[in-house]
Amino acid sequence: MQQISKNISKSILTLVMGAVSIVFLVPLIWMVSAAFKYEKDVMRFPIQWIPDNINVIYNFKAVWMGRVPFYDFYFNSLKVAIITTLLTLIISSMSAYGLTKLHFRGRNLVFLALLSFMIIPDQATLIPRFMIIRWLGLYDTHAAIILMSMFSIYFTFLLRQFMMDISDEYIEAARIDGAGHLRTFASIMIPLCKPVLATVAIIKFIWTWNDYQNPLIFLMSKKLYTIPLGITLFRDDYTNNYAIMMMAALSAIIPLLVVFIVMQKQVINGIALGGVKG
Repeated sequence: MQQISKNISKSILTLVMGAVSIVFLVPLIWMVSAAFKYEKDVMRFPIQWIPDNINVIYNFKAVWMGRVPFYDFYFNSLKVAIITTLLTLIISSMSAYGLTKLHFRGRNLVFLALLSFMIIPDQATLIPRFMIIRWLGLYDTHAAIILMSMFSIYFTFLLRQFMMDISDEYIEAARIDGAGHLRTFASIMIPLCKPVLATVAIIKFIWTWNDYQNPLIFLMSKKLYTIPLGITLFRDDYTNNYAIMMMAALSAIIPLLVVFIVMQKQVINGIALGGVKG
C-alpha cells in the first residue's frame, strides 16, 4: 500500500513538472512557429501553432541574405564566445588548482579576497575598464570583450569547490612519479574535473553569447557586432515584421542548443557524481 501511494505521488509530481515545463516552452514554441509564418499570420488569434501557409524561405533569406549582415554577427559571436570560454576554462581551472592543491601561506586569505570582489557589480567597474581598454589601444576590437570576460571569480570558486573533493593522494602519487605541477594539473586534475568543466563551458558560452553590455561599450564598428547588438539592427529595420525577427532569434539560439546537447552528458555525470559524494 505504501509503495502504491509512493508511485501515485511520483506520477502526480511528474505530471505537475511536465505541465510547468510546457508553460516555459510555450514562448519558444511560439517563436519557432512565428519564424515559419507570413507576417500577417503572426499575430492572428487564436494562434496557429502549425501554420497553414509557410514562409520560411523568405524569412530565412531576409535574415541571412538581407541588408543586415547577420552572418557577420554570427561569426563574431562564435569567435568571441569560443575564445572567451576556452580562456576562462584555462584561467579558472588553474586558479582553482592553485587555491586547493598548492599549499602556501595566506592561501585562504587570497581566496577570501577574491570572494569579496564578487559583491562589486559589473556596472560599477565600467568606466575603469573602459579607460584601461582605451589605454591598451584595444577599443573597438574583439580582444577588448575577450579580455574583459575571460576572468571569472565565480567559476574559480565553482572549480575550487569541486577540486576540494578530489583526494590529495592523486597529487602525491604524481609527485612520486616525478610529475611537476603542470603535468599533474593537465594529466590528473583536468580529466577528473571533466563534469564541472563541461558545466562551466556551457554556462560561460551562454553568458558570452548573450552578452549585450560589453559589446555595446567596447565596440563601435557594425562589422564587429555580435548577435545581441545585431538583433537590435533587425529591430530597427524590421520593426513591425515579427516573422523575420523571430527567424533571427531562432537562428541565434541554435549554437546554444548544440553546445548543451553535445556537453549535457558530462553535466549529467557531474550531477550523478555529486550525488554519490553526498
